[in-house]
Amino acid sequence: MTDHKVLVIGAGMGGLAAAIDLARAGCQVTVIEKASAPGGKMRQLHPGGGAGIDAGPTVFTMRWVFESLFADAGATLSDHLTLGTADILARHGWTDGSRLDLFADMERSIAAIGDLAGKADAEGYRAFCARSAAIYAVLQDSYICAERPGLFDMAPRVGLSGIPALLRTAPHKTLWGELGHYFRDPRLRQLFGRYATYTGSSPFAAPATLMLIAHVEKEGVWFVEGGMIEVARAMESLARSLGVTFRYGETVRSIRQSSGRVSAVELQSGEVMEARSIVFNGDISALRGGLIPDDRHGSPRPVAARDRSLSAVTWCLSARTSGFPLSHHTVFFSGSYEEEFRQVFRRGSICDEPTVYVCAQDRYGDRPPAGDKERLLLLVNAPATGDRAAFDPAIVEGVRQRAWRVLNQCGLSVEALDHETLCTTPADFEQLFPASGGALYGRANHGLMGSFQRPGPESGLEGLYLAGGGVHPGPGIPMATLSGRLAAKRVLDQARGTRTGWRLPQSAGGATGPGRGALSN
Repeated sequence: MTDHKVLVIGAGMGGLAAAIDLARAGCQVTVIEKASAPGGKMRQLHPGGGAGIDAGPTVFTMRWVFESLFADAGATLSDHLTLGTADILARHGWTDGSRLDLFADMERSIAAIGDLAGKADAEGYRAFCARSAAIYAVLQDSYICAERPGLFDMAPRVGLSGIPALLRTAPHKTLWGELGHYFRDPRLRQLFGRYATYTGSSPFAAPATLMLIAHVEKEGVWFVEGGMIEVARAMESLARSLGVTFRYGETVRSIRQSSGRVSAVELQSGEVMEARSIVFNGDISALRGGLIPDDRHGSPRPVAARDRSLSAVTWCLSARTSGFPLSHHTVFFSGSYEEEFRQVFRRGSICDEPTVYVCAQDRYGDRPPAGDKERLLLLVNAPATGDRAAFDPAIVEGVRQRAWRVLNQCGLSVEALDHETLCTTPADFEQLFPASGGALYGRANHGLMGSFQRPGPESGLEGLYLAGGGVHPGPGIPMATLSGRLAAKRVLDQARGTRTGWRLPQSAGGATGPGRGALSN
């Protein structure tokens, strides 16, 4: 395979994972990235030149995905990354003054829910966790770790005996509706309905299958020493050790074709780089009519504006806080939850009383920051209208005031200190990730078919493969990483003239993957 040249466009999680698997299989791999560092949406900002603040994903789960990736390349994750276990998964506050912590220890969570909402909802949580684990067990092998399945491919994968369990994953029911079977307290439906936003979706339209996220978090949430950006840096280091070349600060102008297949990329500088295969780790909407201007049928259709996932308005700042005791992950809810998603998805606007997520990056569990200030990322949901709506300073300041009002009502005071506050809007995300409109998760996962509408690793254009949060198995750091491994596998299958129906490793212990027999099983 040493003569098989592969270009990877984008150094996000999917692109990095694909580069690692391809390089260790012997391919000549070059990663082209317009930013100055790896990570894609996993990025750090430095307000006023100060300490870095994670300004993208902030939650590290499914550790086995990364342990397997490193192990298959002959390395050990712990040699590249320092992780600490989170005892408190997240803290939650409401404008009525109530609070609730979810813990890694399920019994502690049950007790906390009982104190907040009573015995019935505490037992409802126990049943909810059991349902979440059952859904995950059904979908891990048949969907998450498999090449992109269609709706009717699922039954053969689970077998006749598994069909009842498959039906209980409830893709035809909404997450919000199913939560009503477990929780009477509307605050708990708000809390667990938030799992839909992990895929950029509304809990009122997303399938109940997303309950599986509760099981993923219960299996472990970790802190990353140095911030989430260290995950990308560790993967880049591993890729370099395998011979991968990185070209940062380079923008791809177009993807060229020859004899019905991709053949090269042209950079903005005019340089042309030839390749036998190309892995595209970006928003799929940037392909047809953009990077591939003459492609009418070969690449996926752009995601329609009405089908885009959530965007966000975020603020990175150094601050002094008081009143509400923050944990590393804290979510503040107002009383207008359904209205929030109605405004974002139907009206294209930001809610008057938005949910506010705060990542206090110097806090671990209940430990306060070392000094009198701390690094914060604050986020509110926003419509993916960054390519057609103005987010001028007056509008952004209005959103900030509404978000801070919710924080104050929940008891938290935030006082910015020392440095400027860096704000990112949907328009900024559109600039960072062209053709996305600022959507951070690709297509919204709404309705029965939502989970099956993301493209798989094959683009439809020979030699071009897809990776990233906008393709199967979906958004999030581990899922995007899995997508990169699926893309690498298809490149190798095509190069060898095989199609193995490969599935990704299911766990760290006893995992199979490229290098452990999975290239041929």
